[in-house]
Amino acid sequence: MPYTFTLTTTIPASPEEIYQAWLDSVGHSEMTGGAASMSDEIGAEVSAWDGYISGRNVELVPGERIVQSWRTTEFTDEQEDSVITVVLQEVDEGTLLTLVHSNVPDRQTSYQEGGWEQNYFEPMVAYFAERNEAAAAAPAAKAAPKTAPKTAPKTAAKRAAARTKSKRSAPRAKASANKRKSKGQAKTRRAVIASSARKRAKPAKRKSGRGRRR
Repeated sequence: MPYTFTLTTTIPASPEEIYQAWLDSVGHSEMTGGAASMSDEIGAEVSAWDGYISGRNVELVPGERIVQSWRTTEFTDEQEDSVITVVLQEVDEGTLLTLVHSNVPDRQTSYQEGGWEQNYFEPMVAYFAERNEAAAAAPAAKAAPKTAPKTAPKTAAKRAAARTKSKRSAPRAKASANKRKSKGQAKTRRAVIASSARKRAKPAKRKSGRGRRR
């Protein structure tokens, strides 16, 4: 005889995030680890875990409630679909997820005895926890480049100061060089004048000497 059971868990995500991920093919696949084909249209066919699970959307209330028919490859042709009702309620830790699985075939107890926890609840907790960590790290990564340009103005200022200093020192260097050059030229001129004077003076002495001997 078919039976019904209820399970609850807390997921670190908002009801809207869980609702959207559950009804999205990529999101459902990523949060469970098994390939899924989902839809957010009432009456649409759905599947999960590489086709092991198949069903149809029965009732959808965005961010609050998902009702789907649900059967696995273990169901016989004579057995009717089971029905899952996922109720999402916001709490401080994220979302309280209440799962009611009804019309489950007799003797198929693996869903109640760890199947939902291992294949849905635990992977979903890990998936959304990782997403939260990535979202928290994103603002820090964006803020990091803002600190880098701060050094640029200082470097530019240092370069500008160096150029200004170089420009200031250049006239001084030129003045010093001109001064040294002027001193050298003056010294050379004095040496030339002195040499010319000595040359002019020597013939005069020789001439006067010859006059005395006569």
